[in-house]
Amino acid sequence: MRWLLRKDLLILRRSRLLVALLIVYPVAIALLIGFAISRSPSRPHVAIVDETPPGATVKLGSQRVEVSRYAQELFSQVLSVRVATRSQAIAKVKSGEVIAAVVIPPNIAARLSSVTEQAQLEVLYNGDALEQSLVRSTLDSAIAQANLGFSEQIQQAAAKAISALLEGGSSGILGAPENLIGLSQIPTKLGAIIARQPRGHARAELERVQAFAGFAAENLTLSRHVLATISQPIKARSRLLRGRRTPLNTFAVVVAVSVSLMFVCVLLAAGGVALEREERALGRLVRGLVSRELLLAEKGLLAAGASFLVALAMLAGVGAFVSLDWSRSGLWLLALAFGALAFGALGVAIGALAREVRAASLLAFLLSLPLAFLALVPSGSVSGGFYDAIRVVSFAFPFKAALQALDSAVNGAAPAIGASIAHLAGLTLAFGALARLGLRRAE
Repeated sequence: MRWLLRKDLLILRRSRLLVALLIVYPVAIALLIGFAISRSPSRPHVAIVDETPPGATVKLGSQRVEVSRYAQELFSQVLSVRVATRSQAIAKVKSGEVIAAVVIPPNIAARLSSVTEQAQLEVLYNGDALEQSLVRSTLDSAIAQANLGFSEQIQQAAAKAISALLEGGSSGILGAPENLIGLSQIPTKLGAIIARQPRGHARAELERVQAFAGFAAENLTLSRHVLATISQPIKARSRLLRGRRTPLNTFAVVVAVSVSLMFVCVLLAAGGVALEREERALGRLVRGLVSRELLLAEKGLLAAGASFLVALAMLAGVGAFVSLDWSRSGLWLLALAFGALAFGALGVAIGALAREVRAASLLAFLLSLPLAFLALVPSGSVSGGFYDAIRVVSFAFPFKAALQALDSAVNGAAPAIGASIAHLAGLTLAFGALARLGLRRAE
């Protein structure tokens, strides 16, 4: 086995370009996948045409709420490009300088104050379906958040007006009289007046007014609490059922390292076994020099060792830029080692079944990418039956188990690393047995 390993290392030494491509290409693919997962969508450039008069406000009873707050909430969701006229905004959209334009009409304050008309914004955009979808989703989210901020101001103004009606005094509200008597004080003051009145029609009428004032005060107090509830009618309290919350950037690191581990290991193991068959050296080797099991073990261990070093270097390098828990590095080594062995067993099985290096490499490449993408499909994004089929496929191959083992090692995520390690060990034995069966047809 030592001489066989030395021969393979000499072959790799002569093929430096192939080795470089074998390392650089999967690492580049892994980094791109990790970048795509962790990268949040950037804010699009949107031209803003604000036609509202300066200082425009919305009147709510005796209160006035500035419309500029609404516009500020909207602008915060995009990279705004201020333009003076609608025609200039259209020109920027057509030239591709901005992805869309939003026109805020001059009558938006009047419409917001109205109870019969809804305020409308004009959105201008073009482009393909992807750009149109981005515009719609971004602006819908921006308008929803702006509406929320504006409604909170209206609720605060309404609550202040209700408090003035209940408590009285110098309310400080525009248009309200000074030393206003509070509605909550009326029943008590009326009671004192009624007590001095003789029985009769006038006293009965005052008692009716007192009852109404008490009823109104109680309901206005309730309305103030209702307004506070409406501002946030539903509040989510999240609870993770198992594992712990994993930041997206650290999970992207795990995905990138797992993809690199898989590509390097599977391609190297599959190509190593297929090369012995293509050069017609396999038959001579297994007839007396080494056993079939020893040959497969050497190819798998060589590929596993090489991919282990590449993945570990990649994980350590990324750890310099992303915050990782280095106290768990022992678990990293364990997850990478078992993942590399499982991928090595898969690679030697592919190489044993294929007769040529080109066929083995192509089969390894075509098999690896779908396995990675299927393992990343989240539950609930597809139908139940289709997701069950994905789970079966992912269970039969090492990528999902290796990803879960490394995620548990790096981030402490569920499932526990022991279950994933046991799964990888079982897959290593299964694919090793499949590779042994594939060598029975060796010449």
